[in-house]
Amino acid sequence: MPVGKEINGRLFNVIGDSIDGIGDLPKTGDDGLAIHREAPKFKDLSTSTEVLFTGIKVIDLIEPYAKGGKIGLFGGAGVGKTVLLMELINNIAKGHGGLSVFAGVGERTREGNDLLREMLESGIITYGKDFMKSMEEGGWDLSKVDKKALKESKATFVFGQMNEPPGARARVALSGLTVAEYFRDGAGDGQGKDVLFFVDNIFRFTQAGSEVSALLGRMPSAVGYQPTLATEMGAMQERITSTKKGSITSVQAVYVPADDLTDPAPATTFAHLDATTVLSRKITELGIYPAVDPLDSTSRILTPEIIGEEHYNCAQRVKELLQRYKELQDIIAILGMEELSEDDKMAVGRARRVQRFLSQPFHVAEQFTGTPGVLVDIK
Repeated sequence: MPVGKEINGRLFNVIGDSIDGIGDLPKTGDDGLAIHREAPKFKDLSTSTEVLFTGIKVIDLIEPYAKGGKIGLFGGAGVGKTVLLMELINNIAKGHGGLSVFAGVGERTREGNDLLREMLESGIITYGKDFMKSMEEGGWDLSKVDKKALKESKATFVFGQMNEPPGARARVALSGLTVAEYFRDGAGDGQGKDVLFFVDNIFRFTQAGSEVSALLGRMPSAVGYQPTLATEMGAMQERITSTKKGSITSVQAVYVPADDLTDPAPATTFAHLDATTVLSRKITELGIYPAVDPLDSTSRILTPEIIGEEHYNCAQRVKELLQRYKELQDIIAILGMEELSEDDKMAVGRARRVQRFLSQPFHVAEQFTGTPGVLVDIK
């Protein structure tokens, strides 16, 4: 992959060729890095724990994210993984002010195009005033891109979309990770950075590996996946880590086939993550967005020592309330609300109010909903 001061604001494919029409960059000698590398040594790893606030109520309360941690967004088709990922990019990348790397693995090209336009509008990627003027007029004149302004960009994209061959889709996550590691380890100036690394979608990485495995004639294992599934996933996830030089905070969307969390692809990913946000179709059906299931979602740092006694107790109380509501749902479905005791009726009313309270409009969905997005402070 090409590295250096020139890669800010650029779009690359799996082999590091530019796909934004602005021209290729050199990737030989010091200007390039191999995508297959060793994970950092144990003695170089950082162990500090700090909470990363996202401005999304349900996440900050129930499954807080760790800075320099690995985060997974799990969900079936059409429950809002990509929208939630885009909102996290919007909230964290803008507020964080550091560098972001986005790897599009086997997803829709349209989403990549939308993301680039959104990044240009928000100023995370800067193409210069002349280009922005042509963009406002409905044009896309790349001859007006200001190379000097481009270097001030805060993001780099690596894409291997749905129409690419399986070999490209199986390796594009590693290409994106190589760029993130370069920024983390000092970006050539010896000064490590805190990097945000977004991947959409890790399942496509597994799926592409399965296709390659079948082409090589290997015997498939459970549910038709490749026998090397755990090894491939481990080799990649072990590289996404924080060292004493800098940190990589990664947010990974994980498609869940047929809404089955026990499927080998999502189940293998679970083991590597610090926080999991599970999106539920049942909550989507209620029209509550983000459709995060607070009872299925987990976080390693949901402990009183890290987030404080008050936050921890509040989160546990919310979970207890929602768990009680879940237990009563069968009785309500069969006998109706009238058969419940007064205490249970009160618990159900509270749980429904909490469920609605944990929803919020998103900035990235403004054009669809007509409701302005909100960023909620943890307090």
